[in-house]
Amino acid sequence: MSLVPSVDLSDFISGDPKRKQKFIDEIGQAFEDIGFVALGGHFLSEELVENLYDEIKKFFDLPQDVKNGYEIEGIGGQRGYTSFGKEHAKGRKEGDLKEFWHFGQYVTDNPKLEAEYPDNVIVKELPKFNEVGKETFKMLEKTARYVLRALALHLKLEETYFDEFITNGNSILRPIHYPPITSEPKNAVRAAAHGDINLITLLMGAHGKGLQVKNHKGEWVDAIARPDQLMINVGDMLSRLSNNKLKSTIHQVVNPPKELWGTSRYSVPFFMHPISEMPLNCLENCIDEEHPKQFQDITAGEFLHERLIDLGLIKK
Repeated sequence: MSLVPSVDLSDFISGDPKRKQKFIDEIGQAFEDIGFVALGGHFLSEELVENLYDEIKKFFDLPQDVKNGYEIEGIGGQRGYTSFGKEHAKGRKEGDLKEFWHFGQYVTDNPKLEAEYPDNVIVKELPKFNEVGKETFKMLEKTARYVLRALALHLKLEETYFDEFITNGNSILRPIHYPPITSEPKNAVRAAAHGDINLITLLMGAHGKGLQVKNHKGEWVDAIARPDQLMINVGDMLSRLSNNKLKSTIHQVVNPPKELWGTSRYSVPFFMHPISEMPLNCLENCIDEEHPKQFQDITAGEFLHERLIDLGLIKK
């Protein structure tokens, strides 16, 4: 079974100080140890999850030439469709065995950011696709806000420290399709070993084997959530901010055993990004003699740009 700890967000929002502190301690400890938790008590309803999977399966089943029409040049894959094999992990040449879609932020009351972010892409063939995507984005963003409030308290910050930085943040909802494998992959896996760029990632669809996490001993362990849970992990931005107190753990999606090659796999990560002006300078209260400052000062926007170049999604 999964060696990733389980937590329940309803403890944090229960109004009971003891349950709230229990959640803060549990998620804080998990993120210091392995960088992953399985989270129940989130804001996604079963119905919304079912509707989302219905819509994304319909989209990825569309003819390839129709899907290609939603691949937008010049925006580094930030919105719309990215075709099979386009993205690769940092330091690898082989493209991952996946195709995916990006929903981005729905900006409110901020014309500057509205102009900065690319528009969401509307799929004409599927009238409910964008509506269901938007609702899922909002519910995952709400869940992430509370998780970050708990982490702020764990880091001895004011509870709403992250709120101003994640409001209208550059977050991404990414439905992924790993198609059936038709021939022996040459040195490629569904998603090669990588760390995430952002603050935290909330993953739907980690219910079967495939997702693996590297623990402190360098061993790969299966990360499996219950159907009613999300898998949540620390990204590099939060690791930098906390001077690596909270761990951004290397993870991968391995190819299934040969007898399951004929099956598709779907997963839906939500990458919680802040606004680009957020400073990722190591927090003073995470630096001491035993833990000297490990990272140079940088903003979230500068860091994201560097990493998109590493991933081959934008050119220098």
